[in-house]
Amino acid sequence: MRTSVRSVDTTQLLKGVLDLAVLAVLKDEDGYGYDILRRLREAGLTEVGDASVYGTLRRLFAAGLLTTYVVPSESGPHRKYYSLNASGRDQLTRSGKTWRSFATTMDALLDDRGMAA
Repeated sequence: MRTSVRSVDTTQLLKGVLDLAVLAVLKDEDGYGYDILRRLREAGLTEVGDASVYGTLRRLFAAGLLTTYVVPSESGPHRKYYSLNASGRDQLTRSGKTWRSFATTMDALLDDRGMAA
């Protein structure tokens, strides 16, 4: 019997958690677009796309979770920095709790079936 279900694609998982990942990256330090992308990749999200991160930043800003400011640069274009505001920190806390609960559930499912790493 053939199945039409394919293995989980990392890019599909990223779509569901990219907002949380971006908020987490900005928790302790403000950043500009490329810097945020670099930090996500260094953290292990190597498959995250440039356009996805920039779109996420715009969406989080429009939702009132981030503030921005511009820093002039002598060696190129000015950089728009993003920082978490109080609403963004609240969202990070809520989303983090949701993620931990979900991850715990998935870990238990995999452990119960002998699939844990």
